[in-house]
Amino acid sequence: GYLVLGLNPCRRRDAEVMDLARLLAGQISGALASVAALATERRRADRIWSHSRDLLVTITADGIFRSVSPSWTRILGHAPDGVVGRHYSEFLAPEDGAASASALQQAAMGQDLTAFENRFRTADGDVRCISWHTAMEDGLVYAYGRDVTEQKASAEALALAEEALRHAQKMEAVGHLTGGIAHDFNNLLTGITGSLDMIRRRRGQDPAADIERYLAVVSASASRAASLTQRLLAFSRRQPLDPKPVEVMQLILGMADLIRRSIGELIAFDIQPAPGLWRAQCDPNQLESAILNLAINARDAMPDGGRLVICAGNLSVDERERLRHRLATPGDYVRIAVSDTGHGMSPEVMAKAFDPFFTTKPIGKGTGLGLSMIYGFAQQSGGAVGIESPPGGGTTLSLYLPRSTRASEAPAAPEPDGWIATGPRGATVLVVEDEAAVRALVIEALTEVGFTTIEAADGPAALDILRSRQVIDLLLTDVGLPGLNGRQVADAGRSLRPGLKVLFVTGYAHDAAVGNGELEPGMELITKPFAIDRLVARVEAILTAAEPPAPPEATAAV
Repeated sequence: GYLVLGLNPCRRRDAEVMDLARLLAGQISGALASVAALATERRRADRIWSHSRDLLVTITADGIFRSVSPSWTRILGHAPDGVVGRHYSEFLAPEDGAASASALQQAAMGQDLTAFENRFRTADGDVRCISWHTAMEDGLVYAYGRDVTEQKASAEALALAEEALRHAQKMEAVGHLTGGIAHDFNNLLTGITGSLDMIRRRRGQDPAADIERYLAVVSASASRAASLTQRLLAFSRRQPLDPKPVEVMQLILGMADLIRRSIGELIAFDIQPAPGLWRAQCDPNQLESAILNLAINARDAMPDGGRLVICAGNLSVDERERLRHRLATPGDYVRIAVSDTGHGMSPEVMAKAFDPFFTTKPIGKGTGLGLSMIYGFAQQSGGAVGIESPPGGGTTLSLYLPRSTRASEAPAAPEPDGWIATGPRGATVLVVEDEAAVRALVIEALTEVGFTTIEAADGPAALDILRSRQVIDLLLTDVGLPGLNGRQVADAGRSLRPGLKVLFVTGYAHDAAVGNGELEPGMELITKPFAIDRLVARVEAILTAAEPPAPPEATAAV
């Protein structure tokens, strides 16, 4: 453009006038360019404001809308003119009032909000979920909100679909599990009921008939059923455990002869001792069973012979290693590895190896509970189990058990075999059991060997007896009592009678039975089902053991 400068009188060739004209022209030109740029930017902002798919607002610190974008009409059905000047709460879902007020207060104080969600009502009464982002400037809160209603609905639908899939998979697993249980238990029950029928028929024909072989079948079937339930409880991490410090290598070396006899002469067997091996915190009996199971599995993977190696080592696990080994917490662990040179496992078999009743062995050669039992034992002990099986390279199963920081305990004296008839004369046992048949059997067995017994069918009845002046030397209580459980009865009994000895009877590990996983002094645990002579032996042992230390008495401050 051009700048026309009029002067009177005219001084066409005056240099100073020419410089002034150039200066004014430059400044005016710059101002005009700024105005044009500002107009362009304003038009751009207006286009964003008018066509944004998000809600754009400016709002005061006290919640009054100063301006809203036309998208309010498209998303919520409200005309901007009907929104400006009104309080946001007039459009908000009432349930989100308190959270939204707190969020606006934070935004007004200069704290930018990110992805704060609340729900606004539409003109037709529906509700939309809005995700807000804010910034504070010149005393106003500038905010934009995205409608995430469909996203949240899709996420919820996906979560429901995933839950349905998990449920279907769980039901498939439960069906597989119950089918396996039903098959095995029906076989065992057939042996029991068939033998009992034969006993009745033989005794009906000849009262002096020999029924010993039928009784042997009943006893053997019952023992196998008990073993099956223990394996199932081990898999579900509900088996009763007696954790204590274990010298792992000493335990493995003590099993060497048993393992050699179990795997046969075709397989070379080697134990690799580890110097400085830590003690593990676990149930030594269950550890022996796990190692023996692993050795037998290795034997079955080498039908034509091979080599079996058992070794152990210390392992300190950080957070990264914890995830790799699927351990619950970082820390120190003892790793027991059982390696064979057999045919190995395919990835598909490894994925199902710990499933109950899954087996690759021929029918009748395995129950499919061995590895699932080991898995449950490791998990319940605070450890883990892992499998390595490169194609054609044999298999290594590793058992990880937490390191024990406690001192080693002296081995417990073995329980005597056979029926014990040396019950302390005058010793009184309070038997608490809600199952009448079991309660009657326990009382008859204890009475027959010289104990005095008192019975209670539930926790409240037991507490009434414990509150009385009746002499009680031992509380023998089932853990799974209805209402007041056995642990609660024992704790109440000890508060009434400090130092009371307790023998818990349980069919599975229950948190209420042992608290943090270890029994207090003077408390012991026996697992159902039990042989009568074993029960009597445990009662005899706990009554003749040293008295547990009395709890310290409270001393008043002077």
